[in-house]
Amino acid sequence: MAPIINPFLLSLLRFFSSPTQLHSHSQPSHPCIRITRVSTEPVEYAPPSPEFNFHKEIARLKSLKSKLHDCRTLKEKMNAMESDYRVKSFFDYRRSSFARVLEGENLNENELYLLKCVVAAGQGHVLGEFGSKLKGVEFNSGQGHVLGEFGSKLKGAEFNSARNSVKSTLYALAAMIETWDVNDGGKCEDLKGEEKKSLRSLLKTLGEVEQFYDCVGGIIGYQIMVLELLAQSTSEGQNINWSEQANKSLKYQLIEIHPPNVLDLSEDVEYASQAALWGIEGLPDLGEIYPLGGSADRLGLVDPETGECLPAAMLPYCGRTLLEGLIRDLQAREFLYFKLYGKQCITPVAIMTSSAKNNHLRITSLCERLKWFGRGRSSFQLFEQPLVPVVSAEDGQWVVTRPCVPLCKPGGHGVIWKLAYDKGVFKWFYDHGRKGATVRQVSNVVAATDMTLLALAGIGLRRRKKLGFASCQRNPGATEGINVLLEKKNLDGKWAYGVSCIEYTEFDKFGITVGPPSPNSLQAEFPANTNILYVDLPSAELIGSSEDGNSLPGMLLNVKKPITFVDEFGIKHSISGGRLECTMQNIADNFTNMYPSRCYKDVEDELDTFIVYNERRKVTSSAKKKRKHAEKSLHQTPDGSLLDIMRNAYDLLSHCGIKMPKVEGNEKYVNSGPPYLILLHPALGPLWEVTRQKFEGGSISAGSELQIEIAEFLWRDVQLDGSLIILAENVIGSTIIDESGEPILQYGGRCARCKLQNVRVLNNGIDWNSGDNLYWKHDVQRFEALKVILHGNAEFEATNVAIQGNHVFEVPDGYKLKITAGNSGLDAQMRPIEKELMDSGTWFWNYKIRGQHIQLSLNEL
Repeated sequence: MAPIINPFLLSLLRFFSSPTQLHSHSQPSHPCIRITRVSTEPVEYAPPSPEFNFHKEIARLKSLKSKLHDCRTLKEKMNAMESDYRVKSFFDYRRSSFARVLEGENLNENELYLLKCVVAAGQGHVLGEFGSKLKGVEFNSGQGHVLGEFGSKLKGAEFNSARNSVKSTLYALAAMIETWDVNDGGKCEDLKGEEKKSLRSLLKTLGEVEQFYDCVGGIIGYQIMVLELLAQSTSEGQNINWSEQANKSLKYQLIEIHPPNVLDLSEDVEYASQAALWGIEGLPDLGEIYPLGGSADRLGLVDPETGECLPAAMLPYCGRTLLEGLIRDLQAREFLYFKLYGKQCITPVAIMTSSAKNNHLRITSLCERLKWFGRGRSSFQLFEQPLVPVVSAEDGQWVVTRPCVPLCKPGGHGVIWKLAYDKGVFKWFYDHGRKGATVRQVSNVVAATDMTLLALAGIGLRRRKKLGFASCQRNPGATEGINVLLEKKNLDGKWAYGVSCIEYTEFDKFGITVGPPSPNSLQAEFPANTNILYVDLPSAELIGSSEDGNSLPGMLLNVKKPITFVDEFGIKHSISGGRLECTMQNIADNFTNMYPSRCYKDVEDELDTFIVYNERRKVTSSAKKKRKHAEKSLHQTPDGSLLDIMRNAYDLLSHCGIKMPKVEGNEKYVNSGPPYLILLHPALGPLWEVTRQKFEGGSISAGSELQIEIAEFLWRDVQLDGSLIILAENVIGSTIIDESGEPILQYGGRCARCKLQNVRVLNNGIDWNSGDNLYWKHDVQRFEALKVILHGNAEFEATNVAIQGNHVFEVPDGYKLKITAGNSGLDAQMRPIEKELMDSGTWFWNYKIRGQHIQLSLNEL
C-alpha cells in the first residue's frame, strides 16, 4: 500500500470535484536564439533545466556512435550498447522487471537493439510507462516513475478544457497505486492487446528511423543532430554568427550570397517559347515527382463522414482532389505532345507518401478507385517516407502521447532523394527511359500555368543542367524562402558558385528582415523559392546514394510553431518543439561549380543550376492553409488561390478580344465570392498561345460562370451572362483495355467536340447570395444554367442563336447535336456521326510548329 501518496491523490480529486476552474498556465514568451538552421521567430520557449548539459550528452552519444560505427555485427553492436550506463541501468535484470516483460513478447535481437537505442539516446521515458506493469519496480532510468510520468502529462495541459479527463485520470492512478504490493518482489504482468499493438508500432517506427538515418548514425545519430541544433540555440543565450559557424564546419574562408540572374519568361518571350517547345519535345525523357508525404496540418482537412484527418492531396478543389489536378495538368502536356507529334507519351509518376493521416493508404485507394487515371498501374511508383520523433525544444526529449507512442511526423520533403535511392525509384525511372524529372508540390494549384513547367524542363534537358528552379517575385512578409547565388571561397583558394535556396527561418543570419521589406532592402532583391524543380536524375541519385549527411540536404530543426497534441487521458498539450527536417531544394548545395579565381561577372549561364522566372500567379499560388472565420488575409488559402486562377483566366481570355471585368485585389473579395467563375481544362492549351487560338471575341459578364471540360473546342463571338457548363466524358481521348486487363487512355481517339459561333447565353446563373456556396470547391447553388453533357465522342454545335433560361443538352455517344435559331425558338437537330468519322470526328484542330511557336488550323471533314 502507499498511504503517503493516497491522501495527496484524494485531495487532488476533491479539488477537481469542486466547481473551481483551472486555467492553463502559459510560459513567458522569449525570442529563440538566432542559430544555424533553427527558426529565428519568437516562440514560447522554456530553457532546459539547469542540470541538463547539452554538450556532455552530445559527447556521450558521439562516443557511443563511434563505438557502433566500428561494429561489424549486430552482436557487437549489442555489446557496445550494453556498455552505455543508461542502457545498463534500464535493462538491469537484477533491479528491473522490464526485461522480463519484453521476454514475454518474443522480441528478436534486432528489436531489442532498437529499444536499447531509444534508452541510450536518453529517451527511456518512451518505454517507462510499462512501469505500470511492473509492480513495485523502481525505474533506474529516471524516466519510468509512474507519478513522475503523470506529472509530465499535466505539464502544459489546458485544464479548463480537460478537467473531467484529469479527474478520471487521478481516480485511475489512485486505483493503480492501491494495487501495488511492495513485498511481491517485482512481479510483472503480460502486455495486453493495445499495449502489444503500441509496442509493435513503436518497433516499426524505430526500425524505419534506424534504417533511413543510417547515413548519420541511425537513432543515435538522429538524436545527436537534434541536440547539436538545440545546443546552438541555447548556448549562453548568445546569438550565433552563422558565417563563423559555417566557415568552421564547412571549411570555407568566405560565404556570400548574391541576387541571382534569372531567365524571365515574361520578358524574353521568344526564348521562353523556344524553351517550352524543348520541354514538349523532351517529354519522353521526363518523369514527374510529387512529394505528398507532408501532414498539411494547417489545412485542417477532415473526412465529412468519419471525422478523420485527411492529407492535402485529398482536398476537394474546383470539383476534384488536388492529386487529380496534378495528373490532369500532366495529361494536358501529354495531349499537346500527341497533337504535335502524333505519338502517345505516358510519363512515369513517382509519389512520395507517408503514413501521416493514412496518407499512403488514401492516395493508393484514390488511384485505384480512379483506375490509375487511365495510365496503367505500372506508370506509378508510390514510396513511403518514414515518420520521425517530435522533440521538445527544452531538452530534446521525444514527445510521447501515451506509453510506447511517441508523437511522430514526416521528416520534411528533403528525404525524397535518399528515399528514392533506397526504394529503387531512380532505377525505375531509368527503366522507363527517363533522364530528368519535374518536381511539383500538391498544394500549388497554378504551377502548370502556361509555359512555366515546360520551359523549366526544356532548358534543363537541352542544356544538360543538374537542377533548375521555377521562381517569381516574393510576396512581402511571406513565409517562403528565396533563391540566391552562393559564392564560397574554399581553404585551398578555389571559388565555388551555385544557385541555391535559403529558407525564411534562416534569413536573420544573412541580415534579411522577416517583416515586410522596403524597396531597397536585401530581401526585395531575391526571387521566391517555390519548390518547383527540374532535376537531372543521375545527379540526384548520386546525392541520394551518398553514405553521409549529404543525402539529407538542408537539415534544420524548426521550432517556430507550437506542437499540440492530446494525450491518452484526453488532456491537450501545447509545447515548443519540432522534428528534424530536411529540404529537397537544398540538394542544389551539392551542385556548385569550381573556379580557380573569383568571378566578378555573371556566371549563371555556365553553372549546373539555373532559375526561370515568371509572373507570380503563373508560378505559385497555394491552397495550404484553411481560412479562419473573419480572417482578412487570403494568402495561401484555397480562397486566395482561386482568385489567382481567375486572374489568369482574365489574362488569358482578355487577350482574345473577350470583354470581361478585371479581378481586383484580394481585399475586395474577403466578404464575397470572386467576380466570376471561369474553369478551363488545361488541355485547351496548356500553352496560352494554343488556348488563345480557340477563343475569339464576345464577352463574359460579372457574376457569370464558365466551365469548359473539353479540349477540342471553338469559341467565336460568344456573349455569356449567366452559367455555361460544358462537360465531356472523352476530354482528350478514349479508354481501351490493354492485354493485361487495365484501362488505358488513348490520346486523340474519339474525343468529344464543341463549337459555339455567334451565340448569346443568358440565364440567372449562380445564386451569389447563397450562404452555402463554397467557390474554391466549385460547390455553388444555381438558379439556372446552360449545361452541355457529351458522352463518348459526342459533338455539340450552336450557331447564330440566343439560348436563354435553363437548358440541359445531353448528347449520346456517336451523335452530333446542332442548335440554331428556329421560327418558334431553338431548332435542335440530332444526327449520328458518319462511321468513317467516329475516331477523328467531323472536325479537329491541326497543330503545327512554325518557328518557335505553335499554330492551329481548323480541319473540317
